[in-house]
Amino acid sequence: MKYISTRGKDKLSSSFEAIVKGIASDGGLFMPEKFNKVNLSQDIKDRMDYRDFAEVIISTIFDDIDKKILREIIDKAYSKENFSVDNALKVEEVNSLYIMELFHGRTSAFKDFALSILPYFILLAKDKDKKIGILTATSGDTGKAALEGFKNLKDTFIIVFYPTDGVSPIQKYQMLTQEGTNVYAIGIKGNFDQAQSALKDAFNDKELRDFLESKNILLSSANSINIGRLVPQIVYYFYAYYDLVKKSKIKDGEEINVAVPTGNFGNILAAYLAKVMGLNIGNFIVASNKNNVLTDFFNSGIYNANREFYKTNSPSMDILISSNLERLLYLKAPEELNSYMESLNNSGTYKISDECKKSLKEFKGYYAEDDEALEIIKKYYKNFNYLCDTHTAVCIKAVEDYLKENDDNRKILLASTASFYKFPASIGKALNISGSDDFKIIDNINKITNIPIPENLKNLDKKEILQNIVIDKEYIKKEIMKILGDNDEN
Repeated sequence: MKYISTRGKDKLSSSFEAIVKGIASDGGLFMPEKFNKVNLSQDIKDRMDYRDFAEVIISTIFDDIDKKILREIIDKAYSKENFSVDNALKVEEVNSLYIMELFHGRTSAFKDFALSILPYFILLAKDKDKKIGILTATSGDTGKAALEGFKNLKDTFIIVFYPTDGVSPIQKYQMLTQEGTNVYAIGIKGNFDQAQSALKDAFNDKELRDFLESKNILLSSANSINIGRLVPQIVYYFYAYYDLVKKSKIKDGEEINVAVPTGNFGNILAAYLAKVMGLNIGNFIVASNKNNVLTDFFNSGIYNANREFYKTNSPSMDILISSNLERLLYLKAPEELNSYMESLNNSGTYKISDECKKSLKEFKGYYAEDDEALEIIKKYYKNFNYLCDTHTAVCIKAVEDYLKENDDNRKILLASTASFYKFPASIGKALNISGSDDFKIIDNINKITNIPIPENLKNLDKKEILQNIVIDKEYIKKEIMKILGDNDEN
């Protein structure tokens, strides 16, 4: 399989090149030349082993990775050591919704699915005499999952940039206490969009690349702009669908809808790619918080990032530049994409053609305010004995609004992306549970609900602070050069 930049300049001959490079030299994102249909045997559907699904689906796209080696790294990535439930995820039926719980990994977020396997891809792909510098921007969950995935990996260094006041206290503490000889979590005085934009610029900065080349270091990314992050996420949509088939909730071939809390558009894009590869999905409910640039886009055809940025109680979706939307537009209107991205870069906005807008009709955009998310949390715990995090609550509210407007009886698979224990202040506010700080609230939520605290969050406040650098966003490039330059002899 060959890989093409969404903006047309770069064409690579292997998945390894696309994974290591991360972002194209023209600023575009890598995509396979084509998406083949997935062929799942009846035996795989009957056995329902997540690793079997991963092997078939990932190898359909990354077809140049030796299948024996691929299976070995899949078995390592999706082991019982990395995930606390059988087959890595659970699907719970709640109030006629099928909630796909993606937070049972080692950092309690859906990012664990891709970031448990991406480090193995990077090691396979890199030249033996080269070192890799992983650059990542995070709005919350990617940071810890990436740091954990790459920690102590030979010849690899990872730098995560996070908005110092733009993640939850628990997400921040997860990063500040990260152990490892090759990991760096850097707070920036700015928001996620500014961090992500600075990192995109860094990938194509000639001075930085020349400097790192002199140190024998290649740059790559652990964000979902990296195709190696995106592809593993396709797997769980197939697995969850056939889990519903196995439980006789749907028939094989029956069309369902999918709802996803959405910020950078990677997770819901993975669902769409599952559809492209043969999964029977009808509509995609795109759930946003008050930073509702995507809601407006899918309703109007106008993308406008020139708006106030809000810090919400669902911080992983506090994003105004939704990077992976570029990949969707590439699939729908490849010849128009460059003009859209140029307009976005120059003016912060673009308007898609009527034809392109019609091609996006299966995407339905909705959003929820902070107080609406808290009401959902309260309602679902009180009425259904189910406790969810704020991002999932935003998604449930979006589904409720969708069902009010549409006479649609198709089953809905809803992605739950993080443990509610990562957002204790919001959960406490919704359920009237108090505490002197977030850690006390966690303990009190546990005492009242009897829901176990994930192992990685237990005693988090007792861990030593190891990462404490905060910089202005203008110094991101300088900090990268300092960290990777200091490590070139290690």
